Amino acid sequence: MKVLVLGASGATGRLVLIQLIKRQINTRIVIRRNSVLPKEIEENPLLEIVRGNINQMTDSEMSDLLRDCNAVISCLGHNITFKGMFGNPRYLVFDAIRSISETIRETGDNKIKLILMSTTAYTNTLQGEKDSIGEKIILSLLKLLLPPHRDNIKAADYLIKEIGNDDEKIEWIAVRPDTLINSENESSYHINESPERSPIFNAGITSRINVSHFITELLLNKTLWQKWQCKTPVIYNNSEHIK
Repeated sequence: MKVLVLGASGATGRLVLIQLIKRQINTRIVIRRNSVLPKEIEENPLLEIVRGNINQMTDSEMSDLLRDCNAVISCLGHNITFKGMFGNPRYLVFDAIRSISETIRETGDNKIKLILMSTTAYTNTLQGEKDSIGEKIILSLLKLLLPPHRDNIKAADYLIKEIGNDDEKIEWIAVRPDTLINSENESSYHINESPERSPIFNAGITSRINVSHFITELLLNKTLWQKWQCKTPVIYNNSEHIK
């Protein structure tokens, strides 16, 4: 197996990368030219590093990026700075997911698994999820005023509405953590089909390391993949870890 990881230099993506290497999985990553990885990771023989901007790659470069890969994991996100929140690219995640998907459809010989790290602020209406009036107001404002939130919504919508449940080349899962926190160690967590609490008024927490563990388990556990394929599972730390 070879896995392509997008956003591998980010807070969660780096943990996903560590999980994959720990499990002896060949991994290819795309990181910006000025991104820095720990030396022990950068020099690992299981890791192939491609430096560049995923949203500026040509069709040929995108095909090379996907060569020999069985799965793609996107942990892309916007930097929490004014430029990162409001500057270009406005649709970093959506554009990457769309480009990757189009390349897979055009050039891929076998089905590829695609995992998107999404958010509980995404409401899967096709699954019957509904927001309260208060949630609708706030989420609408976030979508209007915060480009990164709008980007995340468009990326998840693309998988659900454009790729759908029976694509010939792509199998996908969009993992939705609640409020992300940093933790050094994995802890117990649980997975729901839909949010069990309001992401706006009663948010839970999810440690990044637990997200990385679940994403890796999805790739390696066939039964787990089949359970959540073409769905948007929500991951929470268990109650004893919620502050």
